[in-house]
Amino acid sequence: MHAFVFPGQGAQTIGMGKALADAYPAAKAVFDEVDAALGENLSGLIWEGAIEDLTLTANAQPALMATSMAVMRALEAEGVGVDAASFVAGHSLGEYSALAAAGALSVGDTARLLRVRGNAMQEAVPVGVGAMAAVLGLGLDAVKEVAEEAAQGEVCQAANDNDPAQVVVSGHKGAVERAVDIAKAKGAKRALLLPVSAPFHCSLMQPAADAMARALETVALIEPKVPLVANVLAEAVTDPAKIRSLLVDQVTGAVRWRETVIYMAAQGVTEIYEIGAGKALSGMVKRIDRDVAASAVGTPDDVAACIAAIAN
Repeated sequence: MHAFVFPGQGAQTIGMGKALADAYPAAKAVFDEVDAALGENLSGLIWEGAIEDLTLTANAQPALMATSMAVMRALEAEGVGVDAASFVAGHSLGEYSALAAAGALSVGDTARLLRVRGNAMQEAVPVGVGAMAAVLGLGLDAVKEVAEEAAQGEVCQAANDNDPAQVVVSGHKGAVERAVDIAKAKGAKRALLLPVSAPFHCSLMQPAADAMARALETVALIEPKVPLVANVLAEAVTDPAKIRSLLVDQVTGAVRWRETVIYMAAQGVTEIYEIGAGKALSGMVKRIDRDVAASAVGTPDDVAACIAAIAN
């Protein structure tokens, strides 16, 4: 069994998706559709802009989705659709890419939703008030204890349970800095602040969750062709109303990526393809379950390799 997974913020690079757009008209059409939906030349920024501008949350989110969908369209052009997968899943914003790939959302609506989401997440907390930090070498339960100890009346929560050796905490800057010190004292291999512009996936993001609830009411969201393994549940869902609700919860809730991979493996998934930019999720999959093969699909060569592997 196969699963398609979709990367989140941090995977963006200048030039991503360009070779696909040059090789596949259907891939180029995705970038055109996203440009039209946003009323701007986002593809120009993706391919020729400054990384500082692409990394801005409001740009990175629709840009990464566009790149993932360009890969999907290239795969479809070669005869492999989303129904070759038994599940789709995405890391944070990647959940939107997964839903677009599974036909639950249109590409244009997804781009507009991610622009709203990016802006709302950036505006929810003034710059400098929040922070995130990665803790390496302590498990989820230990990091939850670290976060609780560090809070001291402020917000500090486990935000991303990425793999057995990496958990990210999010919250008020002072609390997150305390968490880094406490984690090191408790034996973490490393604990370091992340270069992010806001404290994602914690309760400080409630204004952004409210904005997404309003935005999601305005778009058509239908049943996905393939079940979505949702970030906040780490289990499969297909009901559109439930998915809509989970996308709101996801803004303040933790990304349960480790459990998501464990769930898919327990259902019989043996091969996971990371659709889009970068290889971060593939690395996490290998650290979560060595029996699950993981490979990144982001270039024309990757597409060819994926087609050959699925055909076999």
